[in-house]
Amino acid sequence: MGVVIRTAGEDDRELVVRLLDEAFQDDPVSSWVFPGTEYRRRTHHRLMAAFADAVLADGRVDLTEDGAACALWLPVPAGEPAGDGPGAEQGSESGEGAEDGPARIRAAVDPENERVELIARLTDGIHPSGRAHAYLWMIGVVPERQGEGLGTALIGTVLDRCDREGLPAYLEASSARGRALYERLGFEFTGRALDLPDGPRMWPMWREPRTP
Repeated sequence: MGVVIRTAGEDDRELVVRLLDEAFQDDPVSSWVFPGTEYRRRTHHRLMAAFADAVLADGRVDLTEDGAACALWLPVPAGEPAGDGPGAEQGSESGEGAEDGPARIRAAVDPENERVELIARLTDGIHPSGRAHAYLWMIGVVPERQGEGLGTALIGTVLDRCDREGLPAYLEASSARGRALYERLGFEFTGRALDLPDGPRMWPMWREPRTP
């Protein structure tokens, strides 16, 4: 039987937040943003909630029917940043308020933790802006269900639509394992890695739409 996928709504918010919190507790980037296991368990869910709220408002959350996996997507018009996520700043082009997005997230999530804000600024600096694209902000699978193909199924449904519409896709892989998975799905490393200060490496990846 195939993986049943639906679009999450506001009623699914708490489920999505719990899922992302569990899925990313041991992620290299989450471990860098929130160093220390106990600190991360107390605080990490707040960042996942901020991410879920942003995408539920401006993008699309795909959720497996059994609640074991979800993918957060944002549409990014040509020449614009991706929103308030880890790869964007509102008004980042110029002027007053250019830093409001990352600073606002930091204030809401953990005001004393500068890395909450820093990750947004660093990923924004490598995010492509020349062409409209679909941005895979996050994809999470609960640990006990990883390796079952749920993530591939979630991504595949959107990539099929990208191919039909002639739309590129973009993401930042936070692990070498993730990079290998995305390469199998047609993503290519952009050639400019992001090395977080005293932290892990992230790989920006771009996928051109496939034509029939």
